[in-house]
Formats: sequence, C-alpha cells, structure tokens
Amino acid sequence: MGVGGLLTAFLGSRTEKMISIFLSFSGGVMLSIVFFELVPKAAEYTTMGVAVLGVVIGALLIFALNYIMDRVTNPNKNKPKLHGSYTEFFHASEVIDRKKSRLRSGMILLFAIGLHNIPEGLALGAAGQHDMTLGFTLAIILGIHNIPEGMATSAPLISGGLARWKALVLTVLAGATTVIGAVVGVLIGGISEFALALSLSLAGGAMLYVVLGEILPQSIVTTKDRVPTLFALVGIVVGMLLTQI
Repeated sequence: MGVGGLLTAFLGSRTEKMISIFLSFSGGVMLSIVFFELVPKAAEYTTMGVAVLGVVIGALLIFALNYIMDRVTNPNKNKPKLHGSYTEFFHASEVIDRKKSRLRSGMILLFAIGLHNIPEGLALGAAGQHDMTLGFTLAIILGIHNIPEGMATSAPLISGGLARWKALVLTVLAGATTVIGAVVGVLIGGISEFALALSLSLAGGAMLYVVLGEILPQSIVTTKDRVPTLFALVGIVVGMLLTQI
C-alpha cells in the first residue's frame, strides 16, 4: 500500500485501466492460491465438508461487513451497487468532501480498506503457519495486489487537497490491517490442525468474495471492456504455476 501511495505522490499520475489490470491480475493469482492451495490444504487437515463450510462462512462475513460499510457511507441508497470509479469503490469521496470532518472521513476510508486487507492477512498468516514457502509466495502476490490499491486510495486524497505525506500515512495505515489479519491467522492456525484448516478455509472464502464479488466486477465496470478479464485469466495461469513451485 505504501509503495502505491509513493508512486502516486511522486509521479502524480495514474489511470483507472492500469489499476484495473494490476488488481485483476493479482485477483486471478489469488483465485489459484485459494483453489489449489488453501482449500485443498484445509480439506487435508479435516474434511472437504468442513473446508466448504469455512469457505461459505468466510465469504458471508466479508459480504456482511461490506454491506454495513456501504450502508454507513451511503445511507440514502436502498441497495448497495457497483461504483462508477475506484474513488467511489474505496469510499475516497468521504475523505475529499470538505464539508465533513477529515478525521471521521479518514477513519471511514481506513475501515473500508482495512476490510479488504484483513482476510488477505489471515490467509497469509495461516498459510505461513502451514508452510513457510506458501506463506512467502502469498506474501509476494499480496504485495503486488496492494500496490494498485495504494495508488487508487492515495490519488483522490492528494487531488482532494490533502498533503502528500498525510495521504501516504493514511495509505500505509490502511495496509497495516494486513499485519493484524496475519497475526490472527498465525495464532488460530497454531492451536490445532482443525483450527489451521478452519483458518485456511475462512481466509479462502473471504478472498473469493473479495475477488469475485468486488475486484473483478468493479474492474470491468470501471474500464468498460474485457481487458480485466483477460489479465485475470493470465493471473490464474501464473498462480497455477506458482503453486507447483
């Protein structure tokens, strides 16, 4: 997240399509990690039934949290829907709206981005608890994934008049929730094999919802073409290769 914020702060340029490509590619890799590593490992430590249940619960938890977030930031909407840009998607308009308290708006932004990073951290911690190589691979993938997220969140803050260093600090803080999720993943995964399996499947379900329910649909709506889909497919293939290393 911080790297993405630095790129925006010092280069001062970014495009919605570039962000979509990065997010779609990393989302495709994440799908491969879920289907070829997290879920199979969860089933290995328990049963496929428990793994599937964990995936469902993980997806529902993120769905519920995001629904609450949409209702808080858009109280007049009867039904949350896909946004027209990444500025709306990351609730950045709450920060650049000068009529509202910047402190409150900043907290809303941090909470919104934090929701996306917690399940990633949970997956990272649980994966590393199971296999350090898998954890390291997932860390690299999540790092690539978070660069465009940092760009997408810091750009509207800077364009809205917030000082570059303040925008960078907010962006880094938003990414710090990944560490919280990772600590939880390590602690839960270290209790027992069943707990490790449950944390892997929960993280897998949360990541599935983030990719399939948010990243890919939002990328397609934002760019209005099939380029994100193509890069997601490339990411899936790359993820399949990475899981075999």
